[in-house]
Amino acid sequence: MPWWSFLRPSGAQQFDIVNAHSVELTRRHPELSLTKHGGAVGNMRVNLSWQMRTSDTGGWNTDRGSFLRRQLEIFKPRVVQAAGPAMVNVDLDLACMYELADGSKGVVQPLGEFHGDLDAPPWIQMSGDDRFGGTSGETIYINFDKRDEFKRLLVFVYIYDGTPAFDRTHAKVEIFPGSGPRIEIPLNEREPQARSCAVVLIENRKGEMIVHREVKYVYGFQAEIDRLYGWGLQWGRGYKSKV
Repeated sequence: MPWWSFLRPSGAQQFDIVNAHSVELTRRHPELSLTKHGGAVGNMRVNLSWQMRTSDTGGWNTDRGSFLRRQLEIFKPRVVQAAGPAMVNVDLDLACMYELADGSKGVVQPLGEFHGDLDAPPWIQMSGDDRFGGTSGETIYINFDKRDEFKRLLVFVYIYDGTPAFDRTHAKVEIFPGSGPRIEIPLNEREPQARSCAVVLIENRKGEMIVHREVKYVYGFQAEIDRLYGWGLQWGRGYKSKV
């Protein structure tokens, strides 16, 4: 076997390695089997985190060449901004549509206080609502000891209030299975008018729990994501209580 073959990932690999304890689902490698990695047990944690940032082009940059680019820009004259950079003020919400093996369907989300239940159907529970992009973010717990009760779960994110700018909030969804690597899904694609994003679909495929990267942006809210995936729920307008 030539030495350079060790530089290429195996054809069977279904994800990009971030480090020894985490993987990133990408367009090229969108799937991971929780069952094969021993992660389809216990309570799985799904976390959404984001940070507010300035809307100028000098903010965060996740490109691999950003370090070199910053060094080159030292020698460029600075652009003077009269009013200064504007802050991107946004309230992201994490949510999960579920379809159980018995045919029951619903949603777990902060809006409407549908917080779910970890010890009874739907075996999914939300920890709370972060409105300011704190370090802890928002978290949904899924009881995978009841994995046979699940048919499919769709984790999605929507902008409840603020600027529709997923690419400028540095948002990221991380999945922490009961065992195995942490799964990362960044939400940094440029979809300037999108209000919602279907992030991952977790399916029970003949007893095997599969996580599949979706990252599909839509310009509406829950009802539009519902139509995209054929969930068939009834939606109405909802509001949060004032802080």
